[in-house]
Amino acid sequence: MKEMYEGDLYAEKNPTWHEEDAPWKAGHIERMIKRNKIPADKICEVGCGTGDILLTLEKAFPSAALSGYEISPQAFNRAKQKETQRTKFYLKDMLGESGLHFDVVLAIDVIEHVEDYISFIKKLREFGTYKIFHIPLDLSAQSVFRAWPITELRRNVGHLHYFFKQTALATLEDCGYTIIDHRYTASRLELPNQALSSRIMRIPRRMMFALNADMAVRLLGGYSLLVLAK
Repeated sequence: MKEMYEGDLYAEKNPTWHEEDAPWKAGHIERMIKRNKIPADKICEVGCGTGDILLTLEKAFPSAALSGYEISPQAFNRAKQKETQRTKFYLKDMLGESGLHFDVVLAIDVIEHVEDYISFIKKLREFGTYKIFHIPLDLSAQSVFRAWPITELRRNVGHLHYFFKQTALATLEDCGYTIIDHRYTASRLELPNQALSSRIMRIPRRMMFALNADMAVRLLGGYSLLVLAK
C-alpha cells in the first residue's frame, strides 16, 4: 500500500490531503502538550502530508523548530511551498535516517496506513522523547454491523488496520511505550462538511457520550484517540 502514497492514487482520491482538518488536529495536539507541560522546542511529524499541522503548531510554540517528513512527492511539494524559517519539510522516510532526536514526535493518523505498523511504532521510539499518536477508532458496533464504512476507509484513504481504544493503547504498550495521557477526539461531531449520516448521528453521539464516553465510542463510533506516550 506504500505505492498509494508515493504514486498518484491517494492524491486522486483525496485532493486536499485533508488540509481543512489540520487546525482542528493541531489544536488538540497543542492542548495535549501544554496540559502535560512537556518540552516542545523540537517537534517532528512523520507522515506530515502537506504540512499544515506543523505550520499551525508553529504559531502556538514560538520558540520551536519543526520538521516534517513525508514520502509522497505530491504532498511534499505542497508542503515545501509553505516552508518557513522554523518549519522545514523533507521528502524522506524518517525511519531510515540516523542522528535525529526530537522532544516530540507526531504520528497523526499514520499507523493505520503502515503495513508493518508494529515495527514502525517500535522504530519510532528512538527518534524522540515523547510521542503523540492520533489513531482513528474505526471499530465500533455500528461500523462492524454496517461493514461498508470500514471497506470505504480501506478503499479511499488506505486504512489497513482498525482499532478500538483498548487495542490502540495495548499496541503502544506492547511496543514498549508508557502511556502518559489520552483523550478522545470527535471529528464526526466537530468538523464541518460531514456526510449526512454523520450529521444525523451527532445528537445520539453527544447524548450517549455525556452518559458514558467509552460505551458511546464502542457502540456508535465517530471518534479517534489522541495519545501522549513516552
